[in-house]
Amino acid sequence: MIASEPKIGGHLSIRDGYAGAARTAILLGAGAFQYFPKNPRSLTVKAFDRQDAARCRKLCEDHDIQSVAHTPYPSNLAVDQKAAREQFARTVASLRNDLEIAEACGSLGIVVHFGTYKAGNPLQGYQNIIQCINEVLSGWSGRAKLIIENQAGDHGDMGTTLEELVQIRKLCDSRERIGFCLDTCHAFASGMWTGGQDHAFAAKAADLGFWEGLSVIHLNDSKYPARSRKDRHARVGEGFIGEEGFRQLLQMEEVQGIPFIFESEKDAAGTYREDMEKVRRWVEA
Repeated sequence: MIASEPKIGGHLSIRDGYAGAARTAILLGAGAFQYFPKNPRSLTVKAFDRQDAARCRKLCEDHDIQSVAHTPYPSNLAVDQKAAREQFARTVASLRNDLEIAEACGSLGIVVHFGTYKAGNPLQGYQNIIQCINEVLSGWSGRAKLIIENQAGDHGDMGTTLEELVQIRKLCDSRERIGFCLDTCHAFASGMWTGGQDHAFAAKAADLGFWEGLSVIHLNDSKYPARSRKDRHARVGEGFIGEEGFRQLLQMEEVQGIPFIFESEKDAAGTYREDMEKVRRWVEA
């Protein structure tokens, strides 16, 4: 099978607004980009500029660019509604706000990390995640999805297996509004996927039904070996995954048409252009 032209780009700043991020993507020749819908360090509800968001949507439509939002870092799906009621309410309100911004920008959805829970029985943590997702998506009728990202294992075991992601989606009320983000560095660090020699990963993902929910891929190399449980991104081809691992991934039928997003260091010009060209060469070769 010959891989198709990838929709690829990097995480861009909204310093000049959502439309400004879209214009940057156009100038870079990107087919996709990611952005923080608001302050990445805070669970706030942002009164955003809807005209700016509409301009972003129009620019992306006109230039065939796919955007995706990444929720603020404090977003934790596993927060306990009973033990931390205020934090749960803030998390739900923030995530719903992120969905509204993503919808207005015409984005695929909002990427949110699987979640962490260290207060006791992990089953309670999974129940918390389901409860939080159900609350966020209750009454949601937009096209933007809540997209769950796998984790590296540096903060615990949760979110490091295909089984967990698939099962959480199955148990939620609105599974059609839930997608997956596969972060390659996280998958490599956790041992979910071990790179170019891992020939069982694609089949296992198919058997579990993971591919049907895949919405976006974070294309990050790893500064540490497989199963290191360290979340340290490297530029593609410059870490332990290496060119061979990415070539194999890029050729998989299941990832064709899925947007690829870089979250690593930028090139000397302060862009992701060099890495985009590198990945395109790997696909064409």
